[in-house]
Amino acid sequence: MLSSVQSFPPNPISAPSTSKIHHNSWYSTTLTRLPNRRKSLFIVCAANPDDYNATLKALNSRKRFPRKSLGQHYMLNSTINDQLAAVANVKDGDLVLEIGPGTGSLTNVLISAGATVLAIEKDPHMASLVQERFADTGRLMVIQEDFTKCHIRSHMLSLLESKNLAVTGTRHAKVVANIPFNISKDVVKQLLPMGDIFSEVVLLLQDETAIRLVEPSSRSSEYRPINIFVKFYSDPEYKFQVPRANFFPQPKVDGAVVSFKLKQPSDYPAVPSVKSFFSLINSAFNGKRKMLRNTLQHICTPSEIEETLRTVGLPATSRPEELTLDDFVKLHNSLVNT
Repeated sequence: MLSSVQSFPPNPISAPSTSKIHHNSWYSTTLTRLPNRRKSLFIVCAANPDDYNATLKALNSRKRFPRKSLGQHYMLNSTINDQLAAVANVKDGDLVLEIGPGTGSLTNVLISAGATVLAIEKDPHMASLVQERFADTGRLMVIQEDFTKCHIRSHMLSLLESKNLAVTGTRHAKVVANIPFNISKDVVKQLLPMGDIFSEVVLLLQDETAIRLVEPSSRSSEYRPINIFVKFYSDPEYKFQVPRANFFPQPKVDGAVVSFKLKQPSDYPAVPSVKSFFSLINSAFNGKRKMLRNTLQHICTPSEIEETLRTVGLPATSRPEELTLDDFVKLHNSLVNT
């Protein structure tokens, strides 16, 4: 059940006067250069006073205040929304899933580009606001649900059928969303295995989460089962950083935009059972610093694990963080065939 929504204090928040804008960090322009280990990309991010006032006006219209429990941080820079849509190459006729539309600033960009949008919004007040805002466009369907608990596949298939859109070739749907940071991994886990419906998933995530999902390779201290999962189902790419000054309320961390090009099911690594494969991955990482001959001994004896590792060209003393996706595929397939 949805919890009650906190309303504004007696005196609604108002925008700072123009004379103070120059000194307010929310309106400062930030030039961000990504480290060498990411793309050498420069991007100017500046919270826009007009976007700030529009956001407050929309929230005040519902007597709302951003709720920490829902991870609500509203985008104050319309340029970032434009860039999100551009990364996904949203164009006329596209069907786009948006998660947490809030006041509808990104929704507006998507609809203006000619897309039909399915928006999933947990907050009933924001769901009502965004539905009313775009009621005359005929391009928006709003479902008031918790995305982490909804049956998104069923919703998407129903919408595709109603729009007579075939999920073939280039007619796959897309996901473009500025999501609450606290549900990032849940969203990724739910969407990436849906390559039969979506061609691309573009998300604005917490910067640290974005780096952990995209960059860690084997032998990295950040290497986790989620990295195997991401690469099994997609080709991820870190696009650009979004400084925290662009959000209201300002979070304690920066954001980042990541694109996941989803693989078609026919392009997934060849394993007899996806469920069995990820069960092995999770077991392997249960003792991250332990050797696989120990963490996988519930499957085979340690000596059999060692022999299988040698068979696929890996050291008998291998640890999970030392194996790539391809290594795990070979190991899994050899074990299930023994």
